[in-house]
Amino acid sequence: MRQRRWGARRGGRRGARPRPSSAHAFVLRGARAPSQRCPPQSLSRLVGGFQRGAVPKASRKMEQQQEPQAVATSMGGGGKKASATARIGGSIISGFCEIGIFHPVDTVAKRLMSHRGAVAAEGGSGVSLSTNQIIFREAANEPLMKKWGSLFPGVGFGLAYKILQRTYKFGGQLYVRDAVAYRFGDSFTAAFGDKNGKAMMHAFAGSMIGVGEVALLPLDVLKIKAQTNPESLKGRGVFNIFAEEGFALYRGAGWTAARNAPGSFALFGGAAVARNAMGLKEGQTPTWVQSFVSSVAGATASISVASPMDVVKTRIQNRDFNDPRSGSAIVTDLLRHEGPGAFFKGLAPKLAVVGPKLVFSFAVAQKMIAMIDDRLQK
Repeated sequence: MRQRRWGARRGGRRGARPRPSSAHAFVLRGARAPSQRCPPQSLSRLVGGFQRGAVPKASRKMEQQQEPQAVATSMGGGGKKASATARIGGSIISGFCEIGIFHPVDTVAKRLMSHRGAVAAEGGSGVSLSTNQIIFREAANEPLMKKWGSLFPGVGFGLAYKILQRTYKFGGQLYVRDAVAYRFGDSFTAAFGDKNGKAMMHAFAGSMIGVGEVALLPLDVLKIKAQTNPESLKGRGVFNIFAEEGFALYRGAGWTAARNAPGSFALFGGAAVARNAMGLKEGQTPTWVQSFVSSVAGATASISVASPMDVVKTRIQNRDFNDPRSGSAIVTDLLRHEGPGAFFKGLAPKLAVVGPKLVFSFAVAQKMIAMIDDRLQK
């Protein structure tokens, strides 16, 4: 009876629905299928919701779809989350490009760090000759192109290591950060505030990822030995080395973890702090300049903090396989014969290249991840 009177008062057929206003019609079209009926009770609840400031579910879904999400690389940014295939593929391409361009500079830094004794000799010409011999070794007196070619020892090990490292580090840090935010996000926010809490979560996740890099240590050991002590690998195949040395390839794992934990903490944390200082919000797409500045800030902090441990790690890894000295003995010898300044050997060339290196690798990874993801979705 009530339904019949409602239709009769409006002069329409039995059960006819009133013509809503344009605003209500838009919401109804977004929230309901055209074939669904809207009885007056639902319309009254909808109008009451507008008066109380409530937002329909359809509008909330539209707003959530428009909100930016964190980009798939660990440096942050705006845009959609990429698939795992795109993330792995982009990281692999980034590793290929990085090792091809920056492997020679890494060789120079490793050889300077491995050199025992003073790098500079007395006299202007002596300095150049000494540095030339340390860096280029047997190719010190060869033409320029042969000198350049001598800086690519261990490129096969380096390629395998860099691809696995970039895939693990770039892709894995974001997953760890999400897990930390899910489990301990409120604790970080309460302790450090909103912005600083997010930066600390990035740093903490990076530190955990850095410790896990120890699993890739054998490839890094073989790369460094090929760069600084190639005689120890002569006449030996890769499988032969793994079979004979076994867990000896993990020598210095503790020092490596001690180097990676603060280094990765400073890398991701420094980059996050720099983004906060530039006013970038979580999920906001940075410009190329902002990406460069945040990468340089994080990389400089990381290399500076990890430099002492990096020198010890390199000395452990480049020695002969039958050298029984422990990391503590190497530190003692280093302080006794070379002084505390030896902990920062090779820092200048690493700082000179690490900013562009990280900017390059992150930029390539982000672009490749986005391009591969777009291809997969077509």
